[in-house]
Amino acid sequence: MYMPLLDPIPSPVEHADYATLEWEPLLALVAGFAASPVGRQAILDLRPSIDEPWITHQHQLTAELRLVLAEQISIPCGGLFDPTQHAAKAQIPGAALEAVELQAVARLANDVASWQSLLQSPPARLVGKLSGLSALSSALTTPLRPLAETIERTIQPDGSLADNASPELHRIRREQERQQRIIEESLRAALRRLSSDGSTQEDLITIRGDRFVIPVRSELKRRVSGVVHGASSSGQTVYVEPLETIEQNNELVRLLEEEQAEIHRIFVALTRQVGVFAVALVEGARVLALVDSLQARARFARDYDCVAPTIAPDLLRLDAARHPLLEKHLRATGGRVVPLTLELTAVNRQLIISGPNTGGKTVTLKTTALLAMMAQAGLPIPAAAASFPVFTAFLADIGDAQSIEAALSTFSAHITNLDRLSRLADARSLVLLDELGSSTDPEEGSALAVAIAAHFLSAGAWSLISTHHTSLKVYAANTPGVLNAAAGVDEATLAPNYQLRLGVPGASAGIQTAERLGLNTAIITAARQRLGSQQVDIARFLDKLHNELTDLEAQKKAAREQQYALNQERAKLAREGDVELRNRVRDLEAKLASLLKDFEFQMRETVRAIEDRVAKEKVSKESDRRIQRLRREFQESFNQTVVAHRTGADQGDANAQPHLLKHVSPGDQVLIKSMNKVAVVQREIEKDLFEVALGPIKMRVKRDELSEVLRTADSRTSERADPLNAARKQKGVHVTVTSANTDDMRMEINLIGRTVDEATEELEKYLDRAFLAGLPRVRIIHGHGAGILRRGVREFLKSHPHVATLAEAPQNEGGQGATLVELRQ
Repeated sequence: MYMPLLDPIPSPVEHADYATLEWEPLLALVAGFAASPVGRQAILDLRPSIDEPWITHQHQLTAELRLVLAEQISIPCGGLFDPTQHAAKAQIPGAALEAVELQAVARLANDVASWQSLLQSPPARLVGKLSGLSALSSALTTPLRPLAETIERTIQPDGSLADNASPELHRIRREQERQQRIIEESLRAALRRLSSDGSTQEDLITIRGDRFVIPVRSELKRRVSGVVHGASSSGQTVYVEPLETIEQNNELVRLLEEEQAEIHRIFVALTRQVGVFAVALVEGARVLALVDSLQARARFARDYDCVAPTIAPDLLRLDAARHPLLEKHLRATGGRVVPLTLELTAVNRQLIISGPNTGGKTVTLKTTALLAMMAQAGLPIPAAAASFPVFTAFLADIGDAQSIEAALSTFSAHITNLDRLSRLADARSLVLLDELGSSTDPEEGSALAVAIAAHFLSAGAWSLISTHHTSLKVYAANTPGVLNAAAGVDEATLAPNYQLRLGVPGASAGIQTAERLGLNTAIITAARQRLGSQQVDIARFLDKLHNELTDLEAQKKAAREQQYALNQERAKLAREGDVELRNRVRDLEAKLASLLKDFEFQMRETVRAIEDRVAKEKVSKESDRRIQRLRREFQESFNQTVVAHRTGADQGDANAQPHLLKHVSPGDQVLIKSMNKVAVVQREIEKDLFEVALGPIKMRVKRDELSEVLRTADSRTSERADPLNAARKQKGVHVTVTSANTDDMRMEINLIGRTVDEATEELEKYLDRAFLAGLPRVRIIHGHGAGILRRGVREFLKSHPHVATLAEAPQNEGGQGATLVELRQ
């Protein structure tokens, strides 16, 4: 028995109003970023947990995966599926998985192996930063790549078995081909005999029921001795198996039966091998399922500019928070979310939010609760910063709860729900009450709202309450532990601006809102006349508070802008410094690499010069002196380069690199270090890159690949002294340089595992050697994969001067995983 692929959420929150707080739509949004159905299901199964170590660990893993995605690394989850049934079947003696099932296993094994490889050899910038992911994958110790390679080598992409799947299958198929030729020759002979008297309908051999037959006109079928295997739809033609081919067809049928038996045996053997790796496959799928869910969270975090929340027992704080579903909707319609900022503490746990209709009070409640649930489910938070306690319940009374089936009015339904909430709430609950005290007599509703708010306060619950009742605003102002907040309104237009202002109550502005929405002017005037003087005074007082708060906000905004400008300037200077440092480091690396290449060339020439035994004795002292001098010159060049680079003395000085040729012109003869061949410069393609001709071959060569210039216009050739020339000048010494031998050249090159840049660089050198060796045809192995390497290699080959034609390899030579290249002769 195998464990479920997805681990259950530890200690899930027992009481949460998921539907009211739109939890399922949120999960669907995040699941859309997963790469596999298993990863999507892992997201859809998420629930808030009260297990703080688990919560912290989930956010750590997501942060590490964000680092991986930032490096543009593809997470291998495309072949992920639940292999538990395949693994169980593979361990049944004699069982055989289908070809498509084995191919799915191979893709999964490749994905697991790629993930293992990524963690074992991460990019340099990620070394030591993936401890959580490494620990998560520590159980993946069994190499699965051999299993995948065995299946891929045996089963072709179309699901059929390759001829070389086994020696017996290869033998049987060769026998089948031979038997088919014998049958065809026999039937053609019969056709020739029968065509002379017009008995055959057409000169055609066909197959009926695995048996080769010939068409015969139905009225003449008695002239042909044999077995009839059916007729055409018109009835004018019958298909006859001549007597002389019956035994031959019987032999072919026997071979077909042998082939099916061998194919079944191979599938059984492959299935048995899957069974050996069953535990590792299931464990790998379990790890990748979590990795894919983490990948979905990381991509969601990147797209919605999310952060990892902090867990703080006595603080609920949101800084520039956004409701993800609202943001998704507004993105689609060209709108923009107004960020939410609020803060509650252990001392002030209750917030009374007042203000106009459509002012964003309900969105504030839902955003706070949904983001708190996301934090406890291990999901990143769309905010600049966020801190939450660990809540054991998310309780909400939001919206119209009227139920016709339960015979409940809106007010009755609210009261029933509030009674449930009051019995469940405690000091670790988050309670959301929208439009508290509505749907009944205003005075009674107001008194009831204050009593309900006071109950949750005394229970110690963290609570956010929206209201239009003045009594609740006064309650918040006079009660310790309770804060007022106002849903913002534009002072000029009286339209809501959705900005939450902490510390002051908000004016309901019902009359102004009705006026803005176009209610009859006469009705608006009559309503204002009926408004009591006390309510008018309160409204004026609140307007004054809001004006003062607006002035303070403007001052704070100006200060923030100034600080932001300073930070930007500081960051700009830091970036410029970093860029300058990186550029100087790259310059130094390039110079040192070129020095080493030149030194390596000189050393190789020295070795070549003394390979001959007789020459070795005569020039040993000279070669020793030469090597010592080269070492000394290299050390001096190296030290000079480092000093010049650190002091900046070589900036813009072309002569600061003495190991590079300074003057190369079209028509010059140059020596190519890597090939030890003399070529003629055709043109300078770009800085430090030249096109040269080596006989009929044209190639591109960098400046530091050139050793010396032999100008044709000057009979006095300026040659740099080198060990090879020195050896040749020794009396009695004969030195020869041998070129590449065709027998030493491989007819194929394997580029699997390389990046496109690495592959093209290696391929260019290989094609030069193959061309010089006179190879007419080579095979480039790049594998299937995602097709990126295949496309890059073929684009490179299309424009290469050595390539005459290129084509995809046939199935028996690699199919889409290889390319055949005909070289120019």
